[in-house]
Amino acid sequence: MALLDAYTKPLTADQVAYLLRRATFGPTADQVKTLTGQTAAQIITKLLADQPTPPPPLDLATGKPFHDQPFDMTNSGKFNAYLNYWWANLMLNQPVSLLEKVTLFWSNHFVTNSPTVNDYRFMYRYNALLRQYALGNFKAFTVAITQDPAMLRFLNGNQNIVGTANENYARELQELFTIGRNGGYTETDVREAAKVLTGWTDVSYRSATTTPVGSTFRLNQHDKTDKTFSATYQNTVIKGRSTTTAGLDELNDLVDMILKNSETPRYICRRLYRWFINSDITPTVETDFIQPLAEVFRKANFEIKPVLTALFQSQHFYDEAIRGGMIKSPTDLVIGTFRFWGIQAPDPTQNITAFYQIGNYILARITEQQQQILNPPTVFGWTAYYQTGYYQQWINSTTLGLRGFFGDALTTNALKLNGKVVVDSVVYAKTLSDPADAGVLVTNITSQLLGVPLDKSQLDFLTDTILLSSIPRYEWTGEWNDYIQAPNDAAKKQAVQIKLTAFLQYIFRMAEYQVI
Repeated sequence: MALLDAYTKPLTADQVAYLLRRATFGPTADQVKTLTGQTAAQIITKLLADQPTPPPPLDLATGKPFHDQPFDMTNSGKFNAYLNYWWANLMLNQPVSLLEKVTLFWSNHFVTNSPTVNDYRFMYRYNALLRQYALGNFKAFTVAITQDPAMLRFLNGNQNIVGTANENYARELQELFTIGRNGGYTETDVREAAKVLTGWTDVSYRSATTTPVGSTFRLNQHDKTDKTFSATYQNTVIKGRSTTTAGLDELNDLVDMILKNSETPRYICRRLYRWFINSDITPTVETDFIQPLAEVFRKANFEIKPVLTALFQSQHFYDEAIRGGMIKSPTDLVIGTFRFWGIQAPDPTQNITAFYQIGNYILARITEQQQQILNPPTVFGWTAYYQTGYYQQWINSTTLGLRGFFGDALTTNALKLNGKVVVDSVVYAKTLSDPADAGVLVTNITSQLLGVPLDKSQLDFLTDTILLSSIPRYEWTGEWNDYIQAPNDAAKKQAVQIKLTAFLQYIFRMAEYQVI
């Protein structure tokens, strides 16, 4: 079996749930039901379908957009928070689409962060650019992100002028964004790339009088000499220019040159592999998956959709050994849990207070679990995607307890959003095939909630010890039927609700719930 060969069998419910946990921030029950029996190719077509541009975030006080207005120093902190809440809710309300998960991927790849940029309008434009190119052309993406005002601020591109070139962005463009550390570029390549990139600056930074934000090219601050690169880039010479289009012309030449190196598509495919499949790239995976996937990328003229299509349709992706191999990121854990339980953010034009309440709660939980969106800790992104140990970085002495606290808040009715309990364990149990049978109940719940299947001994332990506290299974059947016959009897409802709540609380703390 070639690892990149297409998996053509209709997907089971477990496979659909697995695909959506990896490709999105988790499925709803209806999505799993609807998609079960379809092929990976059919589902990927839906996942890659173009999505409408979302309306921008709104000011809570006025109900109007603020991203296209002069900078407001007084409300800067609020507007930055609203931007984060807005994006969290786009993830929460996502349809069957890769867009939000891939946008988050690119925010971990082409990294900027809010505290360094320090202009919420720049960060909105940056996020809009990420989602514009997330499933588009990588060359066009790289050219656009290089000119992005947030990136110019974050990596000092706005300070890069002829005679005193700032090499920060030129280095990260190669080391982190394109060819990678092992691509063979030299210090000379960094210096020459910095010369190519001289002359760009941002426009309207923190300006209380001018709009819109953006960037511009200053020809008088551009290095107009020829730039000569190393053998890594086949000793390419980028011709210096002195016209008004010199900046963009030389930038395109630079990106074209980098993309011609065979290591560049491999590097990007490794990043995608570690984000969506596994941190462990074995020699076999490198040879039989990464290299042919990189060839797909190259032959597609660096279009991103064909790469993701091949990745998510591959035999390798549906290998049972891959399942459960990733620890959920905070966004996967919090947003995925909410999505399973049917939590949606309301239309902000109808109820902006409730919209931001949900976004605020999501942001608070993922921030304390060390993944604040639009604020990766370094230019490398979040440590779980580049540091030794990879996803294990999400679990530490601080975050483990906070993950448990999140599950407890859901199951003990401590969490109410917009006045509603998030998880009603009894209502949920009624949706299952045979809730009167404790064994079937546990099997149904674990198959829906856990990222990996359990064996019989584990299911028996969860049934007899965790759900039933060692009472005979027939007693559960009697208690459930008594409740169904008298659903308004508080004591009979409490008899089943206490057990179900304790059971779900245990499930949310299991290792198997923390992985996808």
